[in-house]
Amino acid sequence: MSTVRSEKEAVVAEVRAKIEASSAVLVTEYRGLSVTSLAALRISLRQQGVEYRVYKNTLARFAAREANVEGLDALLVGPTALAFVEGDVAAAAKALKEFSKANPLLVIRGGAVANKVVTAKEVEILADLPPREIMLSQFAGLLQSPLVKTAGLLQALPRNMAYGLKALVDQKEAS
Repeated sequence: MSTVRSEKEAVVAEVRAKIEASSAVLVTEYRGLSVTSLAALRISLRQQGVEYRVYKNTLARFAAREANVEGLDALLVGPTALAFVEGDVAAAAKALKEFSKANPLLVIRGGAVANKVVTAKEVEILADLPPREIMLSQFAGLLQSPLVKTAGLLQALPRNMAYGLKALVDQKEAS
């Protein structure tokens, strides 16, 4: 086996391992971006727990197939970079969206979230979601709200009955 082939197989194995370890893989087109812009993007994504790498499309396709992510092939055309998300997918999508607004040459093509291929529009919807912690607190508030109302109603029943009895006693004493 030639060394070139073994190097390519090593790259495919590396990409497959990153896809399998990631909660999402977002695909972008970086055509026309300067090296400094790409470096700034990598730094901003690294703060979100995202690794942003450029691989040969053919090798990335092989790795996606081996990782059982079907449909990613159509996104891997032209100058493509992969963002491997290990943390909050919404935060990573938001960072990419904000960078693409500042640098319109960066195009979000789509990706794979939990081995399901998503379109660029779906990635933008993910970017508009609040962070995970806020969503969890909103959910907890939704669960807590009916319980608080029920407790208030249960406390109001004896209180209102006491007010009614006091009014009845006051009325009897007045007559």
